[in-house]
Amino acid sequence: MMRRVLLIGGTGVFGRRLARHLAAIPGLDLLVTSRDDGKARALASAITPISGTTISGLGFDHRREPSRDIARLAPWLVIDASGPFQGAGYEVPLAALSAGAHVVDLADARDYILGYGAALDGLARERGLVALAGASSTPALSTAAVAALTTGWQRIDTLDIAITPGGRSEVGEAVIAAILSYAGRPIPIWREGALQATDGWLDSRRIAIPGLSRRRVAAVETVDAQWLGPSLNVQSRVAFRAGLESPVEQWGIMSLAWLRRHGAIGSLDALIPALLAARRITRLPTSDRGGMLVAVRGLDAEGRLRRSCWSLLAEHGDGPHVPTLPAAAALRALLNGRLTPGARPAIGVLTLAEIEAETAPYAITTRREEAVLGQSIVRQALGEAAFAALPAPLTTFHAPEGPPVWHGRACIEAGSHPLARLLRWLIGLPSAARDLPVTVTVDRVTDAEGEAEVWTRNFGGSRFSSRLSVDGRGRLEEAFGPMRFGLDVAASADGLALAVSGARCLGIPLPRLLLPRAEAREHADDQGRFRFDIRLTLPFVGLVTHYRGWLAPAGGAVTRPERDEDRSLARSPAAGA
Repeated sequence: MMRRVLLIGGTGVFGRRLARHLAAIPGLDLLVTSRDDGKARALASAITPISGTTISGLGFDHRREPSRDIARLAPWLVIDASGPFQGAGYEVPLAALSAGAHVVDLADARDYILGYGAALDGLARERGLVALAGASSTPALSTAAVAALTTGWQRIDTLDIAITPGGRSEVGEAVIAAILSYAGRPIPIWREGALQATDGWLDSRRIAIPGLSRRRVAAVETVDAQWLGPSLNVQSRVAFRAGLESPVEQWGIMSLAWLRRHGAIGSLDALIPALLAARRITRLPTSDRGGMLVAVRGLDAEGRLRRSCWSLLAEHGDGPHVPTLPAAAALRALLNGRLTPGARPAIGVLTLAEIEAETAPYAITTRREEAVLGQSIVRQALGEAAFAALPAPLTTFHAPEGPPVWHGRACIEAGSHPLARLLRWLIGLPSAARDLPVTVTVDRVTDAEGEAEVWTRNFGGSRFSSRLSVDGRGRLEEAFGPMRFGLDVAASADGLALAVSGARCLGIPLPRLLLPRAEAREHADDQGRFRFDIRLTLPFVGLVTHYRGWLAPAGGAVTRPERDEDRSLARSPAAGA
């Protein structure tokens, strides 16, 4: 029996690729639509379908009374590849369900996806139909990869997802409009084990995807952080980033985002034609190779700290096929009767194997990498016996399987010298404060330099990070940007004491006369909390910062009464300096 499939937006960047892909599935009566009837018919006539499938093109404007036209065409399935879905309503899926058709779309818009089930599930179940939103790179493919990587895991600490297309890939107006809709505006991110906000296209970093050179990616708006964080109880971070291969394009979008965040410009829609035209030049030095990365870290089934990665490499310009593959997999699942009725985001609906099977016709390959992370950095520097003798809160904090996020309170004293102020600003150290909420996140990583821990301290919204590692001599080393400090560490049953033994700036050793002096101590209190006390001074400058306080694992309550020592933190004269 022939199944009629109505493909909306069939002549767009993704739609026409999906049309060619579906034409190779037998048993379909494929209707490819466009607002321009001539374009739709031309595309249909240029595609030779597999035996047992037919294809035709017709003009169809889904923005104008879709219920009437969809009812007239009587499809078995409606696939919406039109976009952009930012700000879109549910007229098309409502019309499809009302006409007795299943519906699948390639939406990536967070608000659209989050409201999908509430708006449509009742009707879908009443009609015995399936409605899926987001059958695309996100959230269908990204969440399928997460599920495959974390089967049986005890805990997920971090989840990082990134997409970077080849610079020569075709980009349509809908894609540019979607990017500009949230550039420079607050978007959700799961950070420190909670839903927070970051700035779209401004929170950036460089990443490496197997088969590609290192590329810069920036935070983009998707449903993944808002959905996966709470549903998988991710302890620390869920981040979704995307990047453009062309540095001119990447930094150009980031600059526009910066200007919008600071109120220098408003709507960016008027720039879309100019940006599309500029790509004729900016894309010239780029390649036809793109990729996707899903990296997860946490405790596996055996309780070991594990990093699992799934990556995708698209070559020869086949990258734009990737967002269409989950929709094709959803169609096959419907043909097989595997999907239960109801309307929902395409999260956990399709397996990674089902989506990967659709890559067969293309120059698209995937791979998985697994690694069990070794000892903690502090344990490596101390040795097993000395580490085991530390108080329990310290061994829990520094152990690789320990909680990655800790909360507490702190007081901060800040030096008044201009150089001290400058140094605090460069590093990101907070100003003086009393009884300030503090969160410390320990991100255990493996990078080009080896195993390390990235510590991010959040003092009441003021964040700064450092990278802790062990050098070739087995000595602790902590890096703040271009500065690297060698640390001597002494352990006892009372705790840890750390002191600066050397420093380099941009790789150049600093003379001892200019060495900063750090007095750092970690110990436990009688409530079983991790306590810290760090004082940093500079020759000829004096105090830079002195912060002290306590930490407990995120979610772990301290039930014993506050002690005098805690109250003294809040009243400390130094903290108010």
